[in-house]
Amino acid sequence: MEQVVDTALGVIADEGYEALTMRRLAGALDTGPASLYAHVVNKADLDELLIGRLCAALVLPEPDPAAWREQIRGVCVQIRDQYLRYPGISRAALAMAPTDLETMRVSEGMLAVLLAGGVAPQAAAWAIDALLLYVAGYCLELSVLKQRKVDDETEWVVDTAELRRRLTALPAETFPHTIRHASELTAGEGHDRFDFTLNLMIDGLAHR
Repeated sequence: MEQVVDTALGVIADEGYEALTMRRLAGALDTGPASLYAHVVNKADLDELLIGRLCAALVLPEPDPAAWREQIRGVCVQIRDQYLRYPGISRAALAMAPTDLETMRVSEGMLAVLLAGGVAPQAAAWAIDALLLYVAGYCLELSVLKQRKVDDETEWVVDTAELRRRLTALPAETFPHTIRHASELTAGEGHDRFDFTLNLMIDGLAHR
């Protein structure tokens, strides 16, 4: 099973998550699909194993009521960095009903941190879902943008100056606010937007 997961992650690292099919994985393992199905039931089963492997690498903090915001933020950043190592893999985490013990370990750890910070149980439960969904969506968008740049040569999508030029060239009578605030709409480098949204969500929990 370890070899199956290792090989699947290798395919994703080299070719992206979209390239990973059961047939492609069987080929990479130099075996037939029938042999592969003896280890993995289907693609959904494989997805859970992949996310479980990434979760196993996460370091969960000992809950500290005085530092819960920094702790939950740190876990989300770790998840983000794991997802970004394997382009598109965060898609595998979407709409998943996790049963893998490593995946559940992360949810348990996040819940412990939020509860220690005084967040009500229901709010904490939904917040974990929202945070994980945001991290997965953010990473998936980055992988899509990167792939479009390669496949379609749409470099302007990730070129701030060009995007700002296109916004300011819009009809002024229809888009006055967009034109006036084109700099703000296109601002941010690296993970600035990720940090902003994550802080917004966590600070919102703190003020409930």
